[in-house]
Amino acid sequence: MLEQMLDKEFETKPVKEVIKASPAALQGISDAGAEALKKHLGISSIEDMASNKYFLWAQAMTTVASTIK
Repeated sequence: MLEQMLDKEFETKPVKEVIKASPAALQGISDAGAEALKKHLGISSIEDMASNKYFLWAQAMTTVASTIK
């Protein structure tokens, strides 16, 4: 499962180590993208990304929207 989410070098690392890594460890996020997240949102790790209020708000809105018929 993690191999579909992570760059190769992180696939076999423990999850507790992976969440401390830069967002660039996630497939599809470049080093430049990770730098932009750090510069504009203060996100330095996957853990930061997961607890960022903007990401949480976006998840909440899409969850609510999916329940509306």
